[in-house]
Amino acid sequence: MSEQGSMLEPDADNSAGRARFVEVFQAQRARMEALVSRRVGCRATASDLVQELFLRFWRRPEVEVEALDTYLLRCAGNLAIDHLRSEGSRVRVVEAALSVDEAQAPEQAVEIDHDLQRIEAALRALPERTRQIFLLNRIHGCRYGEIAKAMQLSQSAVEKHMMRALEACKASVAEPASIPRRPGSARR
Repeated sequence: MSEQGSMLEPDADNSAGRARFVEVFQAQRARMEALVSRRVGCRATASDLVQELFLRFWRRPEVEVEALDTYLLRCAGNLAIDHLRSEGSRVRVVEAALSVDEAQAPEQAVEIDHDLQRIEAALRALPERTRQIFLLNRIHGCRYGEIAKAMQLSQSAVEKHMMRALEACKASVAEPASIPRRPGSARR
């Protein structure tokens, strides 16, 4: 079922565009869920991911798509891959946390806390616009294009601000710094 020349317009002004989107989405839902289920190995997760895909499209501004059905299937497959990557990252973090020697855990926690404090200080030292762009991207999950549009900047300018912010974060952690001692604690 190819929807040549269809347009996805999920804004309030175009109820026909939304209705068409819902129609195509519902027609492709079973195929998307089957595809995602094969990739992630869980039907419940597949259903959740397809529902997430629906919400992403529903909230998205006007998007012109030649074959909406094919595009939705591709997006569902990509979402499954993103999910697997995310799960892999979580597993690696948990494994790393569990592999920490219990005797070293308090020292590492202090070191991590200190690194976070240095990163936070580096972000506070950034120009307001650069800090705002960094937070929109890394904390709120906005894409560069969305940030550029919202802040009336070019995408290139957003990318440059992000590079500055990331370099500041890396430099703050790379700087050799002593862990501050608490009053009354003896250094060993």
